Amino acid sequence: MPYEVRVCGATPGLVTGGDGLAYYVAHGLDALAWADIVFVPGYRFPDRDDPPQAVVEALIAAHDRGARLAAISTGAFALAATGLLDGRRATTHWHYTRALVARHPLVQVDENVLFVDEGSVLTSAGAASGIDLCLHILRGDLGVAASNHAARRLVAAPYRSGGQAQYVPRSVPEPLGERFAATREWALHRLGEPLTLDTLARRAGVSPRTFSRRFVEETGYTPMQWVMRARIDLARELLERSQRSVEQIATDVGLGTGANLRLHFQRILGTTPSEYRRTFTRGE
Repeated sequence: MPYEVRVCGATPGLVTGGDGLAYYVAHGLDALAWADIVFVPGYRFPDRDDPPQAVVEALIAAHDRGARLAAISTGAFALAATGLLDGRRATTHWHYTRALVARHPLVQVDENVLFVDEGSVLTSAGAASGIDLCLHILRGDLGVAASNHAARRLVAAPYRSGGQAQYVPRSVPEPLGERFAATREWALHRLGEPLTLDTLARRAGVSPRTFSRRFVEETGYTPMQWVMRARIDLARELLERSQRSVEQIATDVGLGTGANLRLHFQRILGTTPSEYRRTFTRGE
């Protein structure tokens, strides 16, 4: 991974976290002038404690010179204190969403998502969804293959949609939840084959209507939206890691023709397969 990580804070040295663990902070806030992306971790009592003014000013300065700012969980409160989230969508841990609205009413708080990408400012719902946010950033920076590699190292889900709910509003019976997960895994190994709503629902052993409703609750996508994105993801990885033609890849991922692949690639990613390959192969 072509990243160098530096841990910085308002005061360098040994810092005791709210979890009782001690962290060695090697750098001061001047490190933000070096960073391309700044991660702001969650902290205790965000609903009553403002971040130090020096931290707020350093975050604003980093953003002004082009750095991305990404908050994990309650780190969103520190980003909100900069004013950079005003008028933008953001999220934080579900326990603190109302507090974030009350403290920063200009922020468009969405409590029903895992993470929000607003380009130069990104927020995530909690510690686990912070991993989802980081994998999302990897996908954008380095491509699907690198992101999937990192997910395997972490034993994490390769990709959970940012639009997925922080928690399912109704408890899904465990056997049904397991069947849905198994159905998604089954589908991922058959993306080159015809996959319909009826096929997936039959595999899960429920009606298409029940399957669609529960699927949206669990993933944030309809079943066929999820299938399409899975196919585009596979196409991205094949573009990154193989020399197969666009036509061959379209067949491999179940989209039939190169024209169909180009259409959905442009709609979902805003680019073409050829341009994507040029961006992420880097002469390999």
